[in-house]
Amino acid sequence: MTAGCQRAFALLSVFATTAAAQEIPTRLADTTYWRMVTDFSEPSGNFPSDNLLSNETSLQYVIPELQRSTKPGGVYLGVAPEQNFTLLAAIKPKIAFIVDIRHDNSMLLLVYKALFELSADRADFTSRLFSRPRPAGLDTAATIEQLMQAYSAAAPDSVLFTKNLAAVKEKLVKAHGFPLTTDELSSVDYVYSWFYHAGPNLSYNMNTVGFGSRFPTYAAIMLETDGTSHRSYLASESNYRFIKEMETNNLIIGVTGDFTGPKALRAVGNYVRDRHATITAFYVSNVEFYLFRQGDDWKRFFANVATLPLDESSTFIRSLSQGNGFRPASPNGRQVELLCSMQGLLKAYADGKILGYMDMINLSK
Repeated sequence: MTAGCQRAFALLSVFATTAAAQEIPTRLADTTYWRMVTDFSEPSGNFPSDNLLSNETSLQYVIPELQRSTKPGGVYLGVAPEQNFTLLAAIKPKIAFIVDIRHDNSMLLLVYKALFELSADRADFTSRLFSRPRPAGLDTAATIEQLMQAYSAAAPDSVLFTKNLAAVKEKLVKAHGFPLTTDELSSVDYVYSWFYHAGPNLSYNMNTVGFGSRFPTYAAIMLETDGTSHRSYLASESNYRFIKEMETNNLIIGVTGDFTGPKALRAVGNYVRDRHATITAFYVSNVEFYLFRQGDDWKRFFANVATLPLDESSTFIRSLSQGNGFRPASPNGRQVELLCSMQGLLKAYADGKILGYMDMINLSK
């Protein structure tokens, strides 16, 4: 090999090594994971509810279209708690960032992370989640109906709760080495205690007087369908195993951040761009409804979205509820999930076609 060829080969090797180093990893080290959790985050903000559980019963209806229109192996952005797991199991990204203004949501996601890692299968996970002894006869072939029925009938076990809570903290603090503060550990206690007390009857913000009875329970959310098939993250062992693997590899990252803030979304975008990847989907729930009611917050959000690495398939997933511009196309009479091209929305905004909330909703389908 000539000297010139040797130099060219060496240069190509450097480029190849650099490109490989900048790809989305298949696993994050504990120290890297925690650095991203802290470095990407902003100060915690306020929201009028705890959001212990989703109240979106129509979430699964958009999954078939999402699977057709989005590319697998991308990057997922989301907000709030467990509904993200159902969407992740459906579109199977390489990595996920859950950005929520409430720091308690990050602690709830850490509780879930520990429970996924500790649990071999769905029945084991559900036992730990609600601190109910695993009913006899539940195996990996159990249907979601059998799973929810069995645990709805099971009694809470205070000894199991104490044991499980200790195991969660040990997994997070000792096994992973996450330096949780006293306040953060208290938040872990708080959110986990609600799953113990309410079990599968847990509902959105049920700790607030007058709220709990108006919303579906955890069991009801898990039993929802896309109109024909169950698609929740607990609906099948394959769905469960996908989320468990992501959690084990530190690939679901909870970030405390405001959608309109100067740091969180942009930090995620920079990370993704630096690794030559794009945002596959951004689940925003109904956050935009609140942003359009808060002066120019929606414009600041769009400005943040414009910094994200997108392509023609990048998709917003949003929820539209009664009283928020509700349309009659809901499959259950309460709400509807909508999809929207992220690039299409940004173009419409740049062209001056977005002046209010319903302008944005009318671009969705």
